Amino acid sequence: MNSPQLKKILYAEDEPDIRQIATIAFEVIGGFQVETCESGETVVETAHAFQPDLVVLDVMMPGVDGPGAMGALRQTEEFQNTPVVFMTAKVMPAELERFKNLGALDVITKPFDPTTLCDQIKRIWEDHHAAK
Repeated sequence: MNSPQLKKILYAEDEPDIRQIATIAFEVIGGFQVETCESGETVVETAHAFQPDLVVLDVMMPGVDGPGAMGALRQTEEFQNTPVVFMTAKVMPAELERFKNLGALDVITKPFDPTTLCDQIKRIWEDHHAAK
């Protein structure tokens, strides 16, 4: 069975430089339609307006962090099953396990390589749909 096509990514990252680099990679290299958030507080509202196929969340953001934003998404019926990927510089095995236990499909480590970021995202997407 073919997996649905990944077209729209909602990306939350509080660091402007990182947000810009990843957005360019998603749009130019990956050909994705991207909507960004500067904080976890605006993720649910932006998701309602944008209807993403996938949500990529920075783990450490001031205020509502990535896990908190994912929890808020999961509380809405509309986004209970929307796939989420975390990005973080914290790559201790226990942390990675915790994020996956929260329901994240995978974790992308920072600093990431902009030239391979979309390949990582596509692999995570394909693996998720192959496992269904």
